[in-house]
Amino acid sequence: MSLRESSRRQSRCRARRRHPRVEDRRFLTGQGRYVADIVLPGETVARFLRSPHAYADVVAIDCRSALTVPGVLAVFTGADVAAAGLGEIPCPIAVKAADGSPLPRPGRPLLAGERVRFEGEPVAMVVATDRWAAEEALALIAVSYRPRPACTDIEAALAAEATALWPEAPGNVAFYWQRGDATAVAEALAAAPHTVRLALVNNRLIPSPMEPRVCLGDYDTASGRYTLYTSSQGAHAIKEALSQSTLKVGAADLLVIVPDVGGGFGTKAFHYPEEALVLWAAKKVGRPVKWVGERREAFTADTHGRDQRNELTAGFDDNGRCLALRVNTLANMGAYLNAYAPALPSQMTGCMLSGVYAIPAIFASCHGVYTNTVPVDAYRGAGRPEAAYAIERLMDAAARQLGLPPDEIRRRNFIRPQQLPYRSAMGPIYDSGDFAAVLDRALHEADWQSFAARRREAAAQGLLRGIGLSSYIEICGFAGESAWLRFPATGGVELRIGTQSTGQGHETAYAQLVAGYLGLPLTDVRVLQGNTDLIPTGEGTSGSRSLPVGGPAIEAACTAVLTRAERFARHLLQAGDAAMTFAAGHFVVDDGGRSIALLDLAAAARDPANRPPGDRDGGEAAAGLDAEGSFSLKASTFPNGCHVAEVEIDPATGRVTLIRYTAVDDFGTIVNPLLLAGQVQGGIAQGIGQALFEQAVYDPATAELSTASFQDYALPHASDLPRIEPRFASTPCRTNPLGIKGAGEAGTIAACPAVINAVMDALAPFGVSHIDMPATPEHIWRALRGAQTRA
Repeated sequence: MSLRESSRRQSRCRARRRHPRVEDRRFLTGQGRYVADIVLPGETVARFLRSPHAYADVVAIDCRSALTVPGVLAVFTGADVAAAGLGEIPCPIAVKAADGSPLPRPGRPLLAGERVRFEGEPVAMVVATDRWAAEEALALIAVSYRPRPACTDIEAALAAEATALWPEAPGNVAFYWQRGDATAVAEALAAAPHTVRLALVNNRLIPSPMEPRVCLGDYDTASGRYTLYTSSQGAHAIKEALSQSTLKVGAADLLVIVPDVGGGFGTKAFHYPEEALVLWAAKKVGRPVKWVGERREAFTADTHGRDQRNELTAGFDDNGRCLALRVNTLANMGAYLNAYAPALPSQMTGCMLSGVYAIPAIFASCHGVYTNTVPVDAYRGAGRPEAAYAIERLMDAAARQLGLPPDEIRRRNFIRPQQLPYRSAMGPIYDSGDFAAVLDRALHEADWQSFAARRREAAAQGLLRGIGLSSYIEICGFAGESAWLRFPATGGVELRIGTQSTGQGHETAYAQLVAGYLGLPLTDVRVLQGNTDLIPTGEGTSGSRSLPVGGPAIEAACTAVLTRAERFARHLLQAGDAAMTFAAGHFVVDDGGRSIALLDLAAAARDPANRPPGDRDGGEAAAGLDAEGSFSLKASTFPNGCHVAEVEIDPATGRVTLIRYTAVDDFGTIVNPLLLAGQVQGGIAQGIGQALFEQAVYDPATAELSTASFQDYALPHASDLPRIEPRFASTPCRTNPLGIKGAGEAGTIAACPAVINAVMDALAPFGVSHIDMPATPEHIWRALRGAQTRA
């Protein structure tokens, strides 16, 4: 057996271990180090004045009174930023018009200049020695606004009489995207024996990580270097944006550090104005500048999620097979095109509209629309939840219309294992999975067959019982990643990698991989992330990419270490060409029992005198075992599964109680089932939040955000959730050597349609034909009363 295969076998033995998170002790004992915990000498406080208007001209700004407040060091406006030559935050995603011509992508200013375009847009920045001085100064800044007619609704923004947010975007159309053969789909729909139509609203959400955004900027006059500490999902992306777009300084003059992060969910995956401004201000005032975002700010200062409207038309044959699907989407982009935003309702939603079904013909189109709302961007799932919600709601609607059970219509349309790899009508190539088997297991775990009896029992108590399922698939993982292994003189091994944990447990999962490959105790492995000086490159964490891409990079680095270590071991053990085994962290010569531990070998290898003869690696590092490994994902991974929700509704109040929730997911190779279960449970909770509780609401008269605090924006509580015990199937993917599929977003993707399908199952017998998210008590009560009135 080769050393590489021996190491792989060791690592597989370490996999599937329910190891508690090694980082939890640090967090639970208050030893976590977040940006707000970092205090630099001479540190100052930044506060931002934000627009109270959704759309207005900025006529004048008077900062003179603010500058008289004791402790105030500076007040900056958009004019100051423009005069300094700072850049705008661009959208890197190319967008086009319906005729295929390129459309402009207006940049987002760091501070608004002559016009504000959404409530919460920053207008001025105060830097002071303490918070109280900064807050007092904010109150003294006099801004004269001239309000303009604002649009927060997609239809209103598209109306002929609507005011254009951008002269270069007439009609407020930010972009148009389409994929598929429209003519072929139209012909198939016309010929289909059955046509199913469905109009859906995917509600706007406000991501709410436990830690709001925070950033701390410092400037060293001696070296001319900037250091940014920020709560982010990727240090290198922030550094690139600062260098190339906003701060406009050389990359060598920037260090970005991301310490512990208290949640991200997509909203911390990109560059924000505050990050550039604290660095610029630090140089201007000659002291470090820190901004700690407050929860009330986050509701309008951070990007929102979702906000799509989908119109679906599908054709089915007499056997319940879907023949064609057309989906037209209107997507609310907010006032600016944010980083990934145009790709979400178009490419990400569009490419997954077929779900797990063999639909031969699909056409999808999407209009992105500018409105006077907070910009929309990635939120856990990022386009995939919208696709799963659309196709799974459609399958249930078709089942009711055709008189089929919801599980049966899915079976008739599933892609079968023997069809894999399968290219869907929208382009992605599914490499692995057994969708029918996962469905069968989920129905068994949910006791689907006995549901009718439970429904009768609920009815006897005056309650409405419903059950719903969701067979989902998602596309995840992208780009490449590198991993560096270092053996410091202090002992152990240090892994450096460019992904970024925001609560997922990377320190544990990565350490398990390294410990498995190198035969070391977990305590000997230290994971380092979030430092652009120590880690040359990195793509950060988003799109459930960390283990599918970072895992193989770690394997490659471990293989490089062992290859180099074997040369040192043969030299130091005088093994010559004798057979050698690597096991339990030791190199053992088979014929004589001589052995050396890997960490002892690493210590010896630091001495150039121990270099093997003929070792061709040059430089100082040639004497050590330090190594790098890289992996580039050529094709995506496709986690999939089936979730089943069971609900009970009180018709007198409309309140939904989630009685039971079953999740069976196929994530391929599993590294740590305990971490995986936590990811699934958290994702499900967020999906339930969207389905039953959460919705960002704007006042149509004032264009102000009505749900601007947790008093009005409802998040699910633990008491709202049933016990969730995820179950796992394991069909290793073929697109990375470890067989790992992404997992961080699956729960959110599956939960929304499962819960709403259950709600509809409870309501449909009483004449309710449709309901949108969130299925709040009021919405359900009104739907039931409306059905009674129609009857």
